[in-house]
Amino acid sequence: MSGNYAGRPLSFCVYHVLLFSAANALFMPDYSCDALIIGSGQAGNPLAKYLAEVGQKVILVEKAQMGGSCLNHGCVPTKTLLASATRAHQVRTADALGIRVASEVQVDMPAVMTRKNKLLNESRSSLTESLAPEHENITLLRGHAAFKSPHQVRVQETQDRASEITAKQVFIDTGTRAAVPEIPGLAGTGFLTTTELLNLEEVPEHLLILGGGYIGLEFGQMFRRFGSRVSIIEHGDQVLAHEDNDVCEAIQGALEAEQIEFVLNAEVRAVARNAAGQYTLTTHTRQGERRLHGSHLLVATGRIPNSDQLGLELAGIKTDEQGYIKVNSRLQTNVPHIYALGDVHGGPQFTHISYDDFRVIRDNLSGSARRSAKQRPLPYCVFTDPPLARVGLNEEQAKEKQIPYRVSITQVKHISRAQQTGQDAGFWKVLVGPDDRLLGAAILGAEAGEIMTILQVAMAGRLRYQQLADMVIAHPIWAEGLNVAFKNL
Repeated sequence: MSGNYAGRPLSFCVYHVLLFSAANALFMPDYSCDALIIGSGQAGNPLAKYLAEVGQKVILVEKAQMGGSCLNHGCVPTKTLLASATRAHQVRTADALGIRVASEVQVDMPAVMTRKNKLLNESRSSLTESLAPEHENITLLRGHAAFKSPHQVRVQETQDRASEITAKQVFIDTGTRAAVPEIPGLAGTGFLTTTELLNLEEVPEHLLILGGGYIGLEFGQMFRRFGSRVSIIEHGDQVLAHEDNDVCEAIQGALEAEQIEFVLNAEVRAVARNAAGQYTLTTHTRQGERRLHGSHLLVATGRIPNSDQLGLELAGIKTDEQGYIKVNSRLQTNVPHIYALGDVHGGPQFTHISYDDFRVIRDNLSGSARRSAKQRPLPYCVFTDPPLARVGLNEEQAKEKQIPYRVSITQVKHISRAQQTGQDAGFWKVLVGPDDRLLGAAILGAEAGEIMTILQVAMAGRLRYQQLADMVIAHPIWAEGLNVAFKNL
């Protein structure tokens, strides 16, 4: 031995080496595992359980709350609050069904938030318990993970404690966060993203929303029904940029009927907030400059990937120009033992697609089947009222791909169930190919998601539209509309 140990008894040296190692372990314990999963989203959690159950040693790292975007600031809290807003609207409009409400509807936002938070806390606890310690092969670490090399990751658990992990395979499921546009004056104004708005225990007097995508529309209608004035500012010439014009016009019309203001073709050139907390947005429109004033500002202009602080360059992982991790059809990155799941690899950002990423990984790793993340249906719903559900091709996509089609459009008001419930807004639009099989559908109306799923099953089974038109369907339910949906073909 050399240095301070020179000439010391062997027992003394061993004792101090062990003491130093034990003390150092408090700050830098070493783990090794078969699979390291970074992020506990809708793909990472089931993957952790699956790999643990087949005997692999799994380390799951989560920087924030368990459950990822969907559970914490996406589907679960949003749809829980939407349910409260919808109930308030139903009470206000009960007179249309002959029900008289004796007094004005009052929204208790703290109580609304308490209900939402109770559900979130229960869901988080249930998820955490199902992962560890229930699964002895799963180790759960809280902290920020970053690559040091292709097989090594450092997890900063606290300011003074970090873990070095060596993993055979790594799975990245870190999701996305709200994108903030570079608008003069916006930074530092205390604007809201959906994460903050989901915890707001007051009803904004006038909510300004930047962005006319599905997030902006859902939150706009929600807070209008809670009692806010709402203005939605969109850069493009229509809301929901990827939908057919007739669908967008119908949704916008339904929201305008609830006194939601739309400002389209608007370029926001400046944002300011005065001492009283009031926002002013200076916009340029086709009609000239316009200034919008409001008490609160929601920025809903898209998402960006949580990939910029992962040290991807140290592992040699490639991303696109927006920071999304590049993957192949098996969700492998350019580094074969590293995979990316969920929103962080780009493409459609939906919970059910993230969960299917898990199934792609599971089946390809197990060898039970070859599954591709590039060849799968894309159903999704926009939870406005009336809601929109989509699967397969719309008209614009069919035209772009030069796919021959016929279109069937059924007004919801002609469906028996709609007449009985009073939920008669919207239409069903189905595309049919030359072989009489379904190409896609846009369902705008009550129970849209359920009807869309029936059509999705028909598409998966390659049924011809005549089989739906002639099917015996119970009367009077919403699905009965399928008997009449194709008559004009």
